[in-house]
Amino acid sequence: MLAGEVPPASIQQTMNFFLHEVDEGRVVMRGRAGEELCNPLGQVHGGFYGAILDSAMGCAIHATLPLKWSYTTLEYRVNMVRAIRPDTGDVFAEGKVLHRGRQIATADGRLIDRDGRLYAHGLTTCLLFSPKEHR
Repeated sequence: MLAGEVPPASIQQTMNFFLHEVDEGRVVMRGRAGEELCNPLGQVHGGFYGAILDSAMGCAIHATLPLKWSYTTLEYRVNMVRAIRPDTGDVFAEGKVLHRGRQIATADGRLIDRDGRLYAHGLTTCLLFSPKEHR
């Protein structure tokens, strides 16, 4: 996906965030929320925080899986600590794997701006599927 050989997920296009960096067990998504993602108070809707962090944390887990394995999110939690506004500029969601077992993996995430200010943090738990389980 990072090389452009796989198209981004449609949610990424809809919410304007994209893969920025990938390492084993670590993924960074880069996004920018405009007025189209704001609530009536002029702040970016919490769904943006959830979507970009869920994607970063889930993709970090995916980056540790063998070829053709898959995963699904069982749960995720996001704590928003600062409002994103359309003039905030680019934000970066970094997901890092905390644990990967045979069936369950966990990861955490941080949503920051270019200056390192924290906007949100989260945790996820994912269920892992082998190729024969995922049909």
